[in-house]
Amino acid sequence: MNRVIVVGADGSDAATAAVEWAADDAARAGARLRILHAVDRSPYEIASFATPGQGDVIMLSARSVLSDAETVACKRQPGIDIDCDLLQGAAAAALRSQAAGSAEIVIGGSGLGGFPGALLGSVATHVAGYAHGPVVVVRSGPDTAHGEVVVGLEDYHAGEPALAYAFEQAMLRASTLRALYAWQPPAHAHIPESAYDLDEIHATQCRTAAAILQGWRHRYPQVPVIEDVRRDHPVDALISASAQADLVVVGSQGRGAIGTVMLGSVTLGVLYGARNSVAVVRP
Repeated sequence: MNRVIVVGADGSDAATAAVEWAADDAARAGARLRILHAVDRSPYEIASFATPGQGDVIMLSARSVLSDAETVACKRQPGIDIDCDLLQGAAAAALRSQAAGSAEIVIGGSGLGGFPGALLGSVATHVAGYAHGPVVVVRSGPDTAHGEVVVGLEDYHAGEPALAYAFEQAMLRASTLRALYAWQPPAHAHIPESAYDLDEIHATQCRTAAAILQGWRHRYPQVPVIEDVRRDHPVDALISASAQADLVVVGSQGRGAIGTVMLGSVTLGVLYGARNSVAVVRP
């Protein structure tokens, strides 16, 4: 079955960058690109705002958004297969509904559904927090290339979906994979930091990182891997590494059931602070 990469289009500059990013990824993976635009009629169904013929205007605008996005994708990658769909309802819910049948969902970092000046749009936050599988939030232009993919390491099996996606991205891009493992000394109010052997703790964390990566190195021998173990907060370490990365890959660490709690504090911090595109991978 042909893989499908889904990208949301809304006519914004951020969404256009996402379409270009998704077209490139479809070309690399030999996947079909599906461009979606959601038509949310709810604001126009309130009686005091209803206007005769409003529905026709909405649909014309929606088709124009899709047509423009398809033109962008075709210009970017002329050889890929593309289909376009109009969906009914709120954009976040419409994109979430596509997760089960897609290899990944790609969204602009901010868009028409976000708040002016926001670093991360509300649609991107919602989809990354709820959709299963990789959700890529595009922040950098597709022509900015560093030749490196960064993945945040979690202990053993917890981070396997993110590692699988990161290694595949690095392989398809012929890029180096920087596997970043950040640690901090135990925090006890009444025990000074000098009481710990920090060198030994660091050596232990290096061994842990190596053990996590061992099987993946054998599975992807063509991917150069940098084991980057830092004494730092995970959010700060990943944001710092993002400056020289084409993509930062993080797992979803949240355990809550409401809103962005599903993302976990580290994942949400990286989404808001990363300088380049971020993929959130939920199992």
